Amino acid sequence: MRTKTIEFEDGSSDTAEALITHADAATAMLVLAHGAGAGMRHTFMEDVAQAFARHGISTFRYEFPYMRAGRSRTDPTAVAEATVSRAVDAASRHAGDLPILAGGKSFGGRMTSHAAASGTIPQARGLVFLGFPLHQPNKPSITRAAHLDRVEQPMLFHQGTRDTLADLTLIREVTDRLGSRATLHVIETADHSFRVLKKKSGMSDAEVVELIAKRTVMSLLRFGPSCHAK
Repeated sequence: MRTKTIEFEDGSSDTAEALITHADAATAMLVLAHGAGAGMRHTFMEDVAQAFARHGISTFRYEFPYMRAGRSRTDPTAVAEATVSRAVDAASRHAGDLPILAGGKSFGGRMTSHAAASGTIPQARGLVFLGFPLHQPNKPSITRAAHLDRVEQPMLFHQGTRDTLADLTLIREVTDRLGSRATLHVIETADHSFRVLKKKSGMSDAEVVELIAKRTVMSLLRFGPSCHAK
C-alpha cells in the first residue's frame, strides 16, 4: 500500500493534484470525490482510502475547483460534473487494466452521479456513494434523486440511520425505484459523517469504515465481469 501525488488537467485554469493510494494486488480503482466541507486530505477521506486499499481497491482522490481555491461555496453542477469527468479520465490512465469505479462522500458522490447521468463517465463500471445527500438537513425530499433514473451503472449506497441529509424511508423509496441497479447498505446509528453510537451499534467509527470497504468489495461482482475480488 502506497500513496503518491500526481497532477492532472481538470478543465480549470490550474493543474489539479490527485492522491492515488495503490492497493497491493488491487482488483479495482475507485475515483473518490470529497464532501462539500472538507477536501481530499480530510481524515475521513484518508481513512477510507486506507481501508479500501487493505481490501484490494486502489483510490484516486481529487478536489473540486472551489475547494482548491479555498472557497466555501460549492461549484455549480456543470463545473463539478466536468471535474468528475476529467478525474475519471485521469484515473483511467493510471489504473492500467483495473476496472474503474467512481463516487464519493456526500456532495462528491452526488456530483459523480450527475456526471454518470449525463453519460460523461462511461469508463466507470459502478458508482459508490458514501452518504448520498438526498435532501437538505431535516427537510425530507427526493427531488435530488430524479437524475438517478438516467444512470445506467450499478449504484451502491452506504447510508446511516441517523443521517439527517437522507431520510432512510426516502432512500429506500429511491433505491427500490431504481431496482436492480441499486444496492442499499444501511449502517445502524451512523450519522452523515459515519460516526456511530458505539453502545447501540456495537462498532467503533474505525470499524464502520472497514465495513464500508468490505461491503464495497462484496458488491464488486455487480459492477461487471472483470470487477471482482481475487
